[in-house]
Amino acid sequence: MSFADKFNLLNEFNILRLICGLFLIPHIYGKFYEPAALGFFKAAKFNPPAFWMYLSGAIETVLAIGLILGIFTTLAGAIAFVHLGIAAFFVYRVTGKWLWNIGGYEYCLFWSLACLVVAMHAYHLGGLWG
Repeated sequence: MSFADKFNLLNEFNILRLICGLFLIPHIYGKFYEPAALGFFKAAKFNPPAFWMYLSGAIETVLAIGLILGIFTTLAGAIAFVHLGIAAFFVYRVTGKWLWNIGGYEYCLFWSLACLVVAMHAYHLGGLWG
């Protein structure tokens, strides 16, 4: 698949892949510029919280690059599925809420499943490294 094909917005898979990757950008930004992010990692009992927050931001940066550019899409989607699934678990653990608009885990779970669909589709297109 050519680089131009990876950004063909008439291809529904590309749209989903791009959404999954692009939505990581504000998530990453929040980890580095929103003080409440550190509070979440403290509430979730990650020790030391700053280390885990920055590690999470670094992982999300790599995943965003992979998903946006279509590089190792199967692996990026699968890792994003796990990463966001873990995020959903800890949001539930901290807030106990379902609805994302009141701080619940609904959004992370939906996003995690969307990344799983990206990984599955990319696997069918190009295998594990596709």
